[in-house]
Amino acid sequence: MVRFLVMYQTPTDVESFENHYFEVHVPLAKQLPGLRRYTVSRGPSPVRGPDPCYMMAELDWDDMDSLRQDFASPLGQDAARDLDKLTAWCPTIHSTIFEVEEL
Repeated sequence: MVRFLVMYQTPTDVESFENHYFEVHVPLAKQLPGLRRYTVSRGPSPVRGPDPCYMMAELDWDDMDSLRQDFASPLGQDAARDLDKLTAWCPTIHSTIFEVEEL
């Protein structure tokens, strides 16, 4: 499995960010055909170090090829452009992609 992790710092306008994120961005991204899971985590309680973020999103694909295919598609490009719109309310967004190994 491959995971795309997105970490959002506290938005400058929480209400506008959340409205757009949940009403526009999430429904758009959930149309990606290879996407297997989309979860959101809020209200982190740091164990060590400062608060890592306001909200985290985890999106899972079966493998890197599926993720790449979705990201390269017109729908994937639309989702990427929409993520750019979210920076109006949340200028600091970090993301990373990694393989997940179940132990």
